Amino acid sequence: MIVSKIDGNSADITAELLREKKIVIIPTDTIYGFSGIMPETADKIAAIKGRNASKQFIALIAKPEDYKKYTDISIPQKFLSLWPGPLTLIMRLKNGNTQAFRCPNDNWLREVVEKTGKPIYSTSANRSGFPPLTDIEEIKQEFQQDVSLIVDAGKITGLASTIVDISGSEPKLLRQGAIVL
Repeated sequence: MIVSKIDGNSADITAELLREKKIVIIPTDTIYGFSGIMPETADKIAAIKGRNASKQFIALIAKPEDYKKYTDISIPQKFLSLWPGPLTLIMRLKNGNTQAFRCPNDNWLREVVEKTGKPIYSTSANRSGFPPLTDIEEIKQEFQQDVSLIVDAGKITGLASTIVDISGSEPKLLRQGAIVL
């Protein structure tokens, strides 16, 4: 199924499919991404991308303060002030593992996360080792048969998010992206 992002019910349709543990391709404020609810969809998304299933996905959250549900750390203000936005922060969870979180700067996407009721796990819409696809027609041609929904927002020309690991004693820049640090 393909719906336009500007359709009035696109957020509801997307959230419903995500709650049903379906895989969708959605536009973010940076790039298109495969998205799903973990852990149920992790193996299938990894298989579609052709990547190692142990590689983590980014958890998209609806509000900057939502990260507090999963970790006891406090995000340094210099990073927290950049949310919502194209900044991904890797932090230590309450159980000791690490997870990458991002609060996107896109009202529609934050609405989808809110309606889903939990973080949406996302990774770029591409085959592993290839650049992310930005043209919706290429995405449809390549992946329509693999997913339950593609949300069409036209061509997205954003850069991938900047990734900073704040799980250790000092922040570590892992990927320079849309935000220059």
